[in-house]
Amino acid sequence: MQVALAPGRSTEPFFWRAAPFIFLIFWSGGYSFAKLGLAHVEPLTMLALRYGLAVLALLPFLVIRKPRWPATARHWGAIALTGFLIQCVYFGLAYLAMKRGMNAGTTAIIMALQPILVAVFAPLFSGQRGGPFLWLGLGLGFAGVVLVILSEGALGPSPWVAVLLALGALGGITAATLFEKWHGMKTDPVVGGIVQYVVGFAVLLPAAYFAETMVIDWQPEFIVALAYLVIANSIISIGLFIALLQRGDATRISSLFYLVPPLAMILAWAILGESVTPLALAGFALSASGVYVVSRQARG
Repeated sequence: MQVALAPGRSTEPFFWRAAPFIFLIFWSGGYSFAKLGLAHVEPLTMLALRYGLAVLALLPFLVIRKPRWPATARHWGAIALTGFLIQCVYFGLAYLAMKRGMNAGTTAIIMALQPILVAVFAPLFSGQRGGPFLWLGLGLGFAGVVLVILSEGALGPSPWVAVLLALGALGGITAATLFEKWHGMKTDPVVGGIVQYVVGFAVLLPAAYFAETMVIDWQPEFIVALAYLVIANSIISIGLFIALLQRGDATRISSLFYLVPPLAMILAWAILGESVTPLALAGFALSASGVYVVSRQARG
């Protein structure tokens, strides 16, 4: 016997309905906590330390959950490549761009181009075609991000090297999104996380050794920031991001990134005491409307 559901009621578990918002909040908070941490350590050193601690934090879950490991070399390679694109290319180049002089506003506006790139290239891999409302939503989201950035007064100058690094970071997260959608293989979050962070640690530790001093100022502020980056960003956020990609449309998931810059600004106000202007709040509302339009288009 089938049970009739009330009109409009979703059969999707509450966790998966809440997961995009959990991802959004934890991912957005990473900007403020990274800013706290980078005052006490160089970027590649912080990322290598973050990834090493993330691996240690995930190891007990291997014993508790006894997850299924990938059965083929192709599956192992896919996990490793996604890890390299996100942990090394995206995070590594974004942090280096800021180290070379790019301000937060310029970095945010470049990264906000990711949903548009996914919408443009996704049909090449999945055959999905976006309608006019999808592009309307993407346009609204991008306009909202522009308002948020302009609310700070100016984007500020950035050296060309930093711009190229940031564009490389944008390419990394876009390629990871499209690649995950294309290969379609399901990976246990614990297994995927451990493999990705082992890859990130193995690549960035020697890079930090040769390029940085690797000196860490172990202040309480740094310890709090590192704990957040390991647990909220490296474990929860990345795990949810990959899981959501494996469950849904790549363009819909990527549209969440439009809310990251304005929400990161609000969290920076709460954590760092940075100002929030009326124009920035208007940009946040515009970005939210864009995400809503894209989500409705993806479900339609």
